[in-house]
This record gives sequence, C-alpha cells and structure tokens, in this order.
Amino acid sequence: MANATHRPSFTERHSQWVLLAPALTLLCVAAFGPLFIVAIYSFLTPGDYGGVVWKFSTEAWFNVFAERDIFDETIGFADAHLAIFWRSLRLALITTVVAFLFGFPTAYFIATRPAHQRNLWMLLIMVPFWTNLLIRTFAIMELIRNEGVVNTLLMGLGIINEPIQMLYTDFAIMVGMLYVYLPLMVLPIYASLERFDFSLVEAGYDLYANRLKVLRKVILPVTRPGIVAGSILVLIPALGAYVTPRVLGGGKRMMLGNLIELQFGQGRNWPLGAALAMLLLLIVMATMVFYVRAAGREGGGHG
Repeated sequence: MANATHRPSFTERHSQWVLLAPALTLLCVAAFGPLFIVAIYSFLTPGDYGGVVWKFSTEAWFNVFAERDIFDETIGFADAHLAIFWRSLRLALITTVVAFLFGFPTAYFIATRPAHQRNLWMLLIMVPFWTNLLIRTFAIMELIRNEGVVNTLLMGLGIINEPIQMLYTDFAIMVGMLYVYLPLMVLPIYASLERFDFSLVEAGYDLYANRLKVLRKVILPVTRPGIVAGSILVLIPALGAYVTPRVLGGGKRMMLGNLIELQFGQGRNWPLGAALAMLLLLIVMATMVFYVRAAGREGGGHG
C-alpha cells in the first residue's frame, strides 16, 4: 500500500527554493533593503545641509519624543511631535470607524442584490480608483471650501447665513481620507458577505431574534474576517497619509507623513525623519498585531 503522505525529496525542495529565489530577492532588495537603510540613518548624525554624517548617535530618537531648550539645555516633551502623533492616530481611527459605518451597509446592500446587478454596483465602487489621488482630493476641496458646493447649497436653502469653515481642518482631512479609503473597506466586507449563507438570517428570525440581534449574533461574527481586513486596509494608509492632509489641511494640520517629509526636506534632518519613519512602521506593525490577535480571540469564541 502506497504511503498516503508524500514527503518532497531534496531535489523537489531545492527546485521550490530556486523558483522562489527571484521573488525573494526582489522583496529583500526593494522592501527590506530601503527599510534597513532608513533604520541605519535613524542612528546617525544629521549633516549641516541635509544628508547624514556617519557617526553613531541616538539624538534623532531622543528628538522624536523630547527636546532640549536652546538656552539652558533643559529637557521637555516635544509637544509639536506628540500633537501630530495624536492627530494622526485619532484621525486614522475615526476614518476607520466611519468607513466601517458607511462601508458595511454598502457591502450588505450590494451582496443582497440579484447576481446580475452586483457587478454594476461593484463597478461604481471601483470607479474612484481610476482617478488620480490628487485629483480626488481636489474634488473634495471643491465641495467643502467656503465658496464650494456644500456651503453654496446651504446658504441657498437659507440654513446658514455665512460659509462654514470646513477646509483646512481635521474634519476636512477625515472627509478626504474617508472618500479615498472607503472602497478599501467595502471590498473585503463584500467578499465575506458574498459567501455568506443568508438562510442563517432566516433561521435567526425563525428563532424570534430581532434585526439587531441577528446582525450582532449571526452576520457580524461570520463576516469578521472581512471587517478586520477592511479595517487594516483603511487604518494603515490613513496613518501615513501625506497628500490628503497636505491639500485639505493646508500645511497647518500635519500628520505623520507630512512631518516625515518636512524633516527630509526643509528641516534637513534626515536622521530625525528616518526615526519618525521607523516609528510609523512600528505603530503600523503594532496595530496589525492588535487587530489580528483581537480577531483571533473573538473568532475563537464562535468556533
């Protein structure tokens, strides 16, 4: 009787590694290589006119969270950096939550349409991806500026007497990121709902569960992988957003991406910019680990 479990021979394993070698090489050179360089730069001394001096220093990491007074060398918190950290995290979390609140009903609506209509609805969701990010951001600016569509409409209806200042605020940045990243929330949730057996919903109603309980006890647990995937896809780019805060924040409401660019550009402090970039990477990694572990714990209760 033949052995049911086939163990690959040395030649087969060697062939697999040969086939994987080009992709692994490209990944190491194009992804891990630059990250390694940035990590090294974060422990070097800034040059006088940009660049780095190859002298080991932890000053950049110190300056991420603290600062020295230029007169008496006293140490205090880097209030500007901490404020930007908090704004970035807060706006990213708010954008993720609001994207879920809008994205889940949208995905549920599309998943419950007849099969021949779903492709059309998904096409409408994908249309914004065909347009450049900068153009989409300027479109949001045209809507919410003082002389834009929203203020003009509200004043025309007599709801307000003067324009509401929405542009160059945290609200404008959140709206811009929501518009940009909302499809990234809809697509994974729709993929989960498309495979969902809606007879379970009918079974819940037969057991006298109301709509809210069916949503909490039946639909959300089954679609949790899509929700977690969508949340990660929205939260991670929102944390490092650059174009949207730059345009809609007017340079006054900076986020981490803008702060990093500022250090590599006008600030000419490459080690500090590298340290901030590595900090953003650590925040993203910690966020992903938290999401995955939280999803695993909650999913284990329904197994």
